[in-house]
Amino acid sequence: MATANTSSGLNNDDASGRRERPLLFPSGRKLRHLQGVTIRNLVVNPPNRARGKTIDDEDIPNSFQSPSKILAEDTNRTLHQSRSFSNLNLSAASDDQNVRHERLPVRQTRRKSTLPWSGPNPQARQVRLEDITRSRMVTSWFSIHCDGVTEPVYVSEIVENAVNPNFRAFDLNPCGPLVSRMDHLTLKLWVKMAAMDDYMELVELNLHLQSLQFLGRSLDSFHQPLPANSILFHFPDGVYTNLTDIPPVWTPYPTPRSKSSDTAAVPTSSYDALMRLANLDECIQDALITRERLESQINSILEKHQHAVKTASDASRAKDKLALIKNAVSAERKQLRLATKRKEELIASIKTRKEAMDNGTRIREKVSSHLPDARVKLGSSTKLLDQNTEETKGQIRRISEDLNEIYPIEPIADKPLAFTIAGLALPNSNFTDIDRDAVAAALGYTAHLVYLLSLYLSIPVPYPITPYSSSSLIQDLVSTALPQRTYPLHPVNVQYRFEYGVFLLNKDIEFLLNKQGLRVLDIRHTLPNLKYLLYVLTARSSEIPARKAGGIRGLLPGRLTPSLSRRGSEDSVAYGEAVNPRRGMSPISKLNGNGEISPDKGKKPMAAIPSASSFQVA
Repeated sequence: MATANTSSGLNNDDASGRRERPLLFPSGRKLRHLQGVTIRNLVVNPPNRARGKTIDDEDIPNSFQSPSKILAEDTNRTLHQSRSFSNLNLSAASDDQNVRHERLPVRQTRRKSTLPWSGPNPQARQVRLEDITRSRMVTSWFSIHCDGVTEPVYVSEIVENAVNPNFRAFDLNPCGPLVSRMDHLTLKLWVKMAAMDDYMELVELNLHLQSLQFLGRSLDSFHQPLPANSILFHFPDGVYTNLTDIPPVWTPYPTPRSKSSDTAAVPTSSYDALMRLANLDECIQDALITRERLESQINSILEKHQHAVKTASDASRAKDKLALIKNAVSAERKQLRLATKRKEELIASIKTRKEAMDNGTRIREKVSSHLPDARVKLGSSTKLLDQNTEETKGQIRRISEDLNEIYPIEPIADKPLAFTIAGLALPNSNFTDIDRDAVAAALGYTAHLVYLLSLYLSIPVPYPITPYSSSSLIQDLVSTALPQRTYPLHPVNVQYRFEYGVFLLNKDIEFLLNKQGLRVLDIRHTLPNLKYLLYVLTARSSEIPARKAGGIRGLLPGRLTPSLSRRGSEDSVAYGEAVNPRRGMSPISKLNGNGEISPDKGKKPMAAIPSASSFQVA
């Protein structure tokens, strides 16, 4: 049950010597000041059962005798230690001296814990702890009663499954002055557990509000343990409760008694206090009369000068209206300026558009007058373009035939997809157990042939080739993050650099095939892909056109220009001897890296091999 606690007075010291908090209400705490009630440490069945006496084996025969009676009857009785604290085996052996047993070592075992949550299974312990916690949960509500009122003045809401229920705040002012001015109440706490069918009255507390003890502004600042079933009262200045076991009794202030009689004298005011009160009343009445007189004077002055007041009010309204009109006029002028500027911009834009339209009309009329002549010229130019295209294809076919004769690519018998170039075999990207010099020479011929094809076809390859016969090089200017850009087209000590150079050469051949609209099945087949390209370039049904007269054009100004005809010239004979393998001379043996024929000892240098840009196709 709850503990009813009070203090002996308003400002008396409590049990700990601490002074109570001074009241903030001059007339004392009333029910109208009470804002809420809180319950803490709610216990329905508190563990108040006293622990019984420990049952010992020596207490069994003396259970009906008190210790004092035993000592009075037998003064010679010697006290000895309880057998629960001695070895029973040794005691039995000492009583019977004829029987001797061998002493066995005493085995000390740890006592097992009998707590319900100390089992070996964590899940079982958790379930047991939840059951214990659930068994303490209580559903509660309270009611407040006052003397002279039959019905409860307030009934709280029901708080379910809580040990520390917090109820909603309330206000008792609507109950009327009969209740709100009282300073004592009766609080009843009703509870119900899960195993109960109906609510039971747990606490009935008759309490005077002046006997409460101050805990703090809020419960957050109070850290001391509270007793079971503590009832806390919330007021505007803080939280109060009764923490002692003294019944809640309010002791009124003692009144003075008369010496002549036993009846209590009723206290009253003194003469001075009554005179001060009379003077104060006269001052108040005088102030009220003065206020009324001043009001009448002010009203008369206002009525006398009503016209002037009205004129001043009208002038003030006129000034406000004038300022408003001025602001509106300035805003309209600003908008007018913006509209005028916009109109001028639109007029200038329309004028510019008209001029542009007139100019376009004149140009269209002029172009229309030249349109018939342009259509005639377009037809002739189209025919000329088609003719030049066909002649260009014929010249490319002728040049491809010449290159095929210079660098013949022939298949090797009994070896599929194996070819030779100018009589030298070139593997298909497999360079194990090879003749390094022969492979270097074959790659030099192949690089030179690809280089010439890119020039005559006017197709720049992505990886530029520098033909140096058996020491040819190729560059990779496309890839990023490369340590070097130039790679050899001849076997070197660093095998991967040579293989990467051959890969770049194959990519150039694939690029030329793609430009001709051909598809590469395997990029590793160097000579088969090149043979396929030459076959497509030379595969025409018409005859190969002859080389046109006119020779080489495009030499730099200031130099000697050869004759218009190349037939029978010394340069043509030298060029034919240099590039025709049938005359017993190696095609590249006397050509340097720039395409020039290397001079023999004691002979005059010969002219360079003409490039594709030096020919002019009619």
